[in-house]
Amino acid sequence: MTRADLRSALRGIADADRTSTTTGPCAILPSRVTGICKAGPGRICKAGPPADLQRGAGRAIMMQDPFRQQGKESTMTLQVYLSGEIHSDWRNEIINGARDFDVAFSAPVTDHAASDDCGVAIMGPEEEDFWADHKGAKLNAIRTRRDIARADLVVVRFGELYRQWNAAFDAGYASALGKAIVVMHPPEHGHALKEVDAAALAVVEHPEQVVQILTYVLEGTLPR
Repeated sequence: MTRADLRSALRGIADADRTSTTTGPCAILPSRVTGICKAGPGRICKAGPPADLQRGAGRAIMMQDPFRQQGKESTMTLQVYLSGEIHSDWRNEIINGARDFDVAFSAPVTDHAASDDCGVAIMGPEEEDFWADHKGAKLNAIRTRRDIARADLVVVRFGELYRQWNAAFDAGYASALGKAIVVMHPPEHGHALKEVDAAALAVVEHPEQVVQILTYVLEGTLPR
């Protein structure tokens, strides 16, 4: 539903309120749910519901679901961002495990040298490491901020060998944007990552558990 459609529906609701002779206005919720006319079962506002509402059995049915087209439910690709540790093959394990699903994956640059050196390679060298890293971090942020903003789900992996401060930052950024987050780390990191875990909707240890989460979210089935 576009904003213009929503504004038009709300104007229609306001007009119905002004002309209704029932004991209560016809209230339609601005969301993809069914709204029930407060006039009660069997009573319909004389002005009738707005043109883009359907009427049935004393109820004002919510506007046509924008995710359905010509009676068929359209597919909505799930956007998943894979953040964090880049020294193991965990991303490919998830991608291969979800290959039969309508999922689009994105990730940061996983070539460690390229990620570290992109700033100075493109914009010129720096005498101090701080400024070299500063350039690289800003260039990498163009990609990561875009992909996290587009994501429906952000998976953040903390590995065994390195302290991934950037992964913790990605988790905080995703949380601030209201994204669904799945955190993956070994159990020994649980205390250090307790605040990150608290912001997540799921905390797991292995890539196959992320695949199982995707399977449940998309198919409604549990692992066998």
